[in-house]
Amino acid sequence: MILVTLGTQDKKFYRLLDAIQKQIDLGVIKDKVIVQAGYSADYKSNDMEIFDLIPMDEFDELISKCKLLITHGGVGTITTGLKKNKKVIAAARLKKYNEHTNDHQLQIIDNFSKAGYILKLDKFDELGIVIKQAKKFKPNTYISNTNNMISLIDQLIGD
Repeated sequence: MILVTLGTQDKKFYRLLDAIQKQIDLGVIKDKVIVQAGYSADYKSNDMEIFDLIPMDEFDELISKCKLLITHGGVGTITTGLKKNKKVIAAARLKKYNEHTNDHQLQIIDNFSKAGYILKLDKFDELGIVIKQAKKFKPNTYISNTNNMISLIDQLIGD
């Protein structure tokens, strides 16, 4: 199963769903596709199971079960997938397509990609190629920096 997550941003992200639908039509994607689509839940597809929002416990279970996670550039979803040792393909929502208010997701995805944690999808017409790369991709083991950040904050504010 492939899980697609588009986050909760109040803008549409049809561009990624169109790319996924194209790969289904081409036969590259043969797996069941479940989509947490948020504001893009009105997207029409006979091939994908599309939900607006999924309760958190079900969402965690779907991430645990999926063999591939395709997501927007949200840190929360990316790190959740990495903590569950999932292969992640991330695609940025872009301001020029009115998918977000700015392009900060590009930097997020670049940083995770350069660290060897995820595969990034820059050109949506190349999704099929990236999916094939994901089959052989061995992501680096994700190490959270949360404890270091908490320690730093504790030092800054004092005990």
